[in-house]
Amino acid sequence: MNLAKALGSVGGLTLASRVLGLVRDSLFFRFVGANFASDAFQIAFRLPNMFRALFAEGAFSAAFIPMFNRKVAEGEAEPGGGLARGLTFAEDALSVLLPILIVFTAIVMIAAWPVTWVQTFGYPGGSTAQFDYIVLLNRLTFPYLLFISLVSLLGGILNSLHRFWVNAAAPILLNATLIAALILFHADDPLVTARNQAIAVSVSGAVQLAWLWWACRGAGVRLRLKRPTLNPEVKRLLALIWPAAAGAGAVQINLVVSTALAASLLPAGSVSYIYAADRLNQLPLGLIGIGLGTVLLPTISRLLGAGREAEAMETQNRGMELALLLTLPATVALIVCGAPIAAALFQHGKFDATDTLYTAQALAAFSIGLPSYILVKVLTPGYYARSDTKTPVRYATWSMLVNLGLNLALIRPLGHMGPPLATAIASTVNVALLYRTLAHRGQFVADPQLRRRTPRLIVAALLMGAAMWFLNDLFQPYVTGSSLQRWGALIILVGTGVLVYAAASFATGAFRVAELKKLIRR
Repeated sequence: MNLAKALGSVGGLTLASRVLGLVRDSLFFRFVGANFASDAFQIAFRLPNMFRALFAEGAFSAAFIPMFNRKVAEGEAEPGGGLARGLTFAEDALSVLLPILIVFTAIVMIAAWPVTWVQTFGYPGGSTAQFDYIVLLNRLTFPYLLFISLVSLLGGILNSLHRFWVNAAAPILLNATLIAALILFHADDPLVTARNQAIAVSVSGAVQLAWLWWACRGAGVRLRLKRPTLNPEVKRLLALIWPAAAGAGAVQINLVVSTALAASLLPAGSVSYIYAADRLNQLPLGLIGIGLGTVLLPTISRLLGAGREAEAMETQNRGMELALLLTLPATVALIVCGAPIAAALFQHGKFDATDTLYTAQALAAFSIGLPSYILVKVLTPGYYARSDTKTPVRYATWSMLVNLGLNLALIRPLGHMGPPLATAIASTVNVALLYRTLAHRGQFVADPQLRRRTPRLIVAALLMGAAMWFLNDLFQPYVTGSSLQRWGALIILVGTGVLVYAAASFATGAFRVAELKKLIRR
């Protein structure tokens, strides 16, 4: 399987989803603004998003995909092929996980009041009515977890069958549903619009589940519902999920902590600045990091299962190379050009120039950790493919403690920039620990090609940043103009950065034309 082609498929669809997400956020801030209503929605949406990252997508995929692939490999000589054995395992997993999900979702919805208190530390700066409103939004959004967890099970099966694009396309339906709700059901009162968005979140989960179910049937995958079967394989799956949850969701947990502190200690609107900045930061993370993580885990687990250690290491080296090639310029661009980017996307309607400035400041702090956020996705498959979920969770726990300490230390002096900077530093600590342990075990060794290219790519990204710094003022008048002007200016700004980075990469020798063709060739 060609890594670059698979990443292109997943990353292209993820990019489409992220672009739709930016359109959604642009509409949301136009109709709602950066205020209590927007803060309340971000607080409520953060909770199912956290559990999605911890249990549904990150942890479940990390534990399920290697086990599913092993079952398929073990049954290849049996009548009906290996897929039949893999699907039997998937049905056993579904029989146990579905009741757990239903009960857990019901408990959280019933206990929404104390859950909201923990999320916001009682929301000390607001009124009782405002706190009750956040509780309501929590109840409306949380069913999303149930739907998206089932999506992750079906998506994990399709990823193992190398049908990566189906699962990667599912988030597009989330953003399309929320955009439709904004256009059709927005109101003059921001509280009503935010409430309708909360309802649309859960509706989008049901839509995504229907899409995956339909795709699985087309691939010949049909899972039967049966009585819970807690056999040794399912017990092993559950044992792997819990440690993988913290390892896969360290960034999400850090963001929840940051959101809670911002909601309780900073002025109204601060949660929205942090959210908007995180959404921009998530664009390259979704395009590169999630795409690489999706492709690398099943690929490495299959190579290791076949005893092809050298090929697994080569795959991970090329994954690191692709990550750095795409991540370093994105990091520099978001730091240098954060203000015009935020203005083009968000500054209209109820979102003003001050909101843009604060969002750009939070974005610069977040972006310092962008390489770390993505390299986590490249390094953790090296653990999960070997069924080691304990080491990543140990390091993720240390990372979360670092994040909490830095949040408390930085939130007062730096305000809305403190939580993003704490998250970035904590993620960097996590990556350093993951890399050191893999290298110490001999399970990842940077090859000469990666060692040669890395410093040259850093220089190329810095040269691009210097050029874009001087071009910022040229684009500023256009990014706050009409919709056509702002989108045109944004496209030209991004395109100019890409061209400058490409020229700098060839000038520094980071890549040659022939090497780039070889990298993307099927």
